[in-house]
Order: sequence, then C-alpha cells, then structure tokens
Amino acid sequence: MRRHRVSAPRDPLYAAGQPATPGPVVGQWYLHAPSGEVKSSIGAEAAWAITKGKSSVIVAVLDTGVRFDHADLKGKLLPGYDMISDPVIAGDGDGRDADASDPGDWITAAEANDSNGDFYGCTELDPATGRYRAEPSSWHGTQTASLVGAATDNGIGMASIGRNVRVLPLRVLGKCGGYDSDIQAAMRWAAGLDVPGVPSNPTPAAIISMSLGSDGACSSAYVDVIEKVTAAGTLVVAAAGNSAGRAVGTPASCPGVLAVGGLRHAGTKVGYSDLGPQVAISAPAGNCVNIDPGSPCLYPIVTALNAGTTTPVANSSIYSDAWDFSAGTSFAAPLVAGTAALMLSARPELQPADLRRLLQSSARPFPRTGGDNGDGSVVPVCQPPSDTDQLQCYCTTSTCGAGMLDAGAAVKAAATPDAVIARIVVVPSQPRPEQTIVLSAASSLVGPGRQVASWRWEITDDGGIVQHFVGAANKATAEVVASDTGRFSVRVTVTDDLGTSSVANDTIAVAWLASSGGGGGGAAGPAWLVGLLASVIAVWRAERSRTGRQTGAC
Repeated sequence: MRRHRVSAPRDPLYAAGQPATPGPVVGQWYLHAPSGEVKSSIGAEAAWAITKGKSSVIVAVLDTGVRFDHADLKGKLLPGYDMISDPVIAGDGDGRDADASDPGDWITAAEANDSNGDFYGCTELDPATGRYRAEPSSWHGTQTASLVGAATDNGIGMASIGRNVRVLPLRVLGKCGGYDSDIQAAMRWAAGLDVPGVPSNPTPAAIISMSLGSDGACSSAYVDVIEKVTAAGTLVVAAAGNSAGRAVGTPASCPGVLAVGGLRHAGTKVGYSDLGPQVAISAPAGNCVNIDPGSPCLYPIVTALNAGTTTPVANSSIYSDAWDFSAGTSFAAPLVAGTAALMLSARPELQPADLRRLLQSSARPFPRTGGDNGDGSVVPVCQPPSDTDQLQCYCTTSTCGAGMLDAGAAVKAAATPDAVIARIVVVPSQPRPEQTIVLSAASSLVGPGRQVASWRWEITDDGGIVQHFVGAANKATAEVVASDTGRFSVRVTVTDDLGTSSVANDTIAVAWLASSGGGGGGAAGPAWLVGLLASVIAVWRAERSRTGRQTGAC
C-alpha cells in the first residue's frame, strides 16, 4: 500500500487551540485522531495519508441546494439539478430546472400562522404566545456539502473529509421540507438513471448523501428506487434522524441504505440522535456540553454557511461556530459519505456492499465509560427504540450500528491491493416466505493474478425460519428457503489460491412487501424540520404533520 506524507491542512478552522470566535476552540475536532475524552473523532489524517480523494469520485448531496459562491466550495461543485416540482415549496418561482442554487428556505411568522396557507405549522410553536415562530433560512445543503467536499488545505475556512472529491448538489428540500417523489427522482438522477422530463446526468455519483427524513415505515416506492440505485453501483447514505432516540425514519430505515447515527465527543449516543437496528454505523454529530445561555458550544460541527437570514448574501463565505453552531445527524452522514468517497478513490472497483462491510468491519468499538449528563445521573445503556425519548446513552451494536466511524482504518482496509473482499448478493433482494433465496459470492474480489480457490457458506442465525441450505454449501452460490417472515443471517468465507481469506456476513429480512405509502406526492406524516442553529438545550425534535409533505432536514 502506497502512503504519502501528510501534514495538517492549512485551513484555519481545522486546528485546535483557537479563540472561540470564530471558533470553536477545539477546531474541527471530529476530523482529528481520537484522544483523551474525545473518543468519537474519525482520524481523517490517517485516511489522507493513503489518499486525498480523486476528483473522479462524485458524491451527490440531496438537500436544499448549495451556495455556489461560497469561497470554500468554488471549484468543488458540479452543476447539479433542482428537483423540486412545486414552485411554492421551491421558493424560486418555478419547478424543476438546472439551477441547484439555494435561494433560501425561510418562513415568516405570517406564513407559519396562516391556517389557510401552505406553511401553516411548519415552524416551532412559541409556548408563551401560542403562535408559530418565524424561521430563518438554514443553508442546510451548503453545510452538508461542505463537510463532504469543501476545498481543503487552501488556507481559508474549513477542511472537508473528502478533500479532492467533487460534490453533485441536488435540490430536493425547500420551504417546509419536500416531497418523497422529488427525493426519489433525485436519487435516480444522481445514480445516472433516467428521470422523465429531465436531461440525463452527465456525471453520475458513486455515493448519495441524504441528511433528511421523516417518520414512518419505508414505502415500496423507496425500496424500488434504492434497489435500482444500488444496482447501478451507487451507495446510499442517510442520517438516522433527530427525534431524541426514537425509531429511525425514512429513508434511513429502508433496506440497502447505510443509516448513520450521531455521537457525542465522548462516543456516547448524542441525545437527539435516533437509534435502532437499522443504524449501520455512527459518527460525530456535534454536542455542546454547556447548557447555560450565552456559553459557547464546545463540540459543534464546523460547516460552511451564508450570512443571509432570508435571501442569500452574495459571495458570503461564513461558517458555523461556537455560538451559531451546527449539530445533528445531518452532519454525521456526510462524514461517512466522504469517507466512502476516499475508499473509492483508493480502490475504484468497490461496490456499495463492499463499502458498507469495510466501513462496519473497520469501525472502532463504542466506549462503555466516559458519558456525563452534567447532573450526576447515570448514563444508561441504549435500549431498543420506543415511544419514550432516549437521550445520551452508551451505544450497542444493536442500537447504534457496528461502531464509531474510523476513516483511517476504513480507507486502509479498502486500499489493501491484495486483499480478498468477500461479497454476498441476495436474489431476490426482498425475499418472501417459501421463496427460493439465492446467495451468491461469485462477484467477490481477489488480488491481481489470483483466483478463488474455495467458498464456505454457513447459517449463523437461522431466525427460526431457515433450517439448512438447499444443496451444496461449498460453491459460489448457495440456496435457502425461509418458512416464514423474519430475519436470518449467513456467512461466506472466500479463500484465494494463495490462502488469503475474507469473510462476509449478511442478515436477510424476509417479509411480505408492504404497499406503497410514499409514491406520488409523498405520504402524510411528521417531518423533521430541525432548527439547525437552535439552543443546545432543545431536544431537536420538531414534529410536523403537513398532509402530503413527507420529508425535512435532519
């Protein structure tokens, strides 16, 4: 494996030890190596020692659009597309078009309180007045895009995890969120698939990053899109959500999505992050420690912003800091997406399932100590989601994913040229009871000039629905039949002709596929429309119930 000399980026916000303004004092702590009480940092410099990313690797960011004039994003953004079909939500006077710039998503108090208007109830309720508050523009897409691909080592602003990778902005969220149908169209377009009425995408993305979501089960429309996008070779990454430890929402809960939970600096689940078995991995999401009014946020996520409170300020190049801070699973997901982009830069032949397995197998274990609620109370172990809030808790692999994102270890695992990478492909991808399920390891990777010498299949957990393999368990493919709905787990060991082995594990869900609730304009349901620069003592849950409008920013 070839390595390169790496020094810390010259971006001023990257370094620790600076004053709290523009701050934070800890700099971009989440990119540094873990040290002391800061356990969740992702170790980006170890990844950059292997690759600084390639401009040929593209990450699509599906969000509110971007500010192309931000100094730290110039030269890093592809043109993208505005997929918002409703001009009222778009706020730019038209529907879908080739302009992915963010015009702002502010909502006035009059709009929020007009019971006959389009934006009634879209903002937080002021308990003192009983009226909905005005909400400024979030510039959410500019924030998430900057985490993936802000220009790095250029002597200004911030560093990004992806460094030289490029960002494809897709505008899917506007005033009060967006429609599932627009998000699904953007996912298709990002992966290079056809979307009626929209020109073909000349620069398909290898990774889709979505910092958005809503409550409710995954619809068949999302399942179908994710299957097609994944088959096209594009990994889908999504934020788990900010409903204070409730169940992961859509689309993060959908099969095939790499759902990302949020961590505090100490490695515990941050209070607002959702959790559950759908979470694949967790990453820093930002937390403040201080709860006193006027105190700086100690561990926020640094992001690019615009100074406009409604419409954008031209050429504004500001950043979130210790007072106007950014925190949320919205900011954990791009760190994972950017790491995956570095992995592809190191080994372009990796497929979405490979990226997922390598990210998970290289993740660091969650800590079991170090949590502090600040009031002397004991930090509990995270439990399965319910109707009760779960704030800070010690993560488990069944609630927060495989572990804490380790960018250096993940890129190293991807870049090893002679490594065998076992793969499991399940056909059909959404199996039903009493149906023959074909498990294939035929597409597993071996090093140059090598061949697969053997395959060994095992059922590691029958789930009470799978008794044995139908036929041989020592060939490239194996078959099973599930007797009922549920989950079962399998493992394949692939060994090459020099004796190098790799193991792949997979858990397969067997179910009767639910009918779609999210096609067309999107299902009715609550949306996460989270105040990104809100007070640290807020729980970060703002539930909405706009009929037909499904999804908002995490």
